[in-house]
Amino acid sequence: MNRRSLQQRLASRDETRIDLSPLIDIVFILLIFFIVSTVFIKESGVEIDKPRAVSAERLNKHVVILAITRSGDVVHGGTTIGVSGVRATLTPLLRDQAQPVVVQADASVPTELLVKVVDQAKLAGAGTVHIAATAEN
Repeated sequence: MNRRSLQQRLASRDETRIDLSPLIDIVFILLIFFIVSTVFIKESGVEIDKPRAVSAERLNKHVVILAITRSGDVVHGGTTIGVSGVRATLTPLLRDQAQPVVVQADASVPTELLVKVVDQAKLAGAGTVHIAATAEN
């Protein structure tokens, strides 16, 4: 009798066991789904004080961003490339897929430097070059 009750207890212990493998699989599938479906916005990597404009509007998320800092450095993806590096940096990016180029210039940047960067972007194959601004309310 004692032996039989032990077997019943062991059998009941096996029945109440929860298998977590399917749950872990579903969690990993959801994690992969959210990672793949997330849209990442690329920033220039530097702090820019954009000028204000009444006609400012939002652009597509698929753009190439260049930044011109207050000190006159031209930055792409957190790396200082200088005016001479704009064309070399943008040519391979724009060869595969035509994307607009957005120049985030600090409000204190001289116009001459901004024009040089826009010219280099056009020479690299950019169809459109936009200048980033903050919308005035």
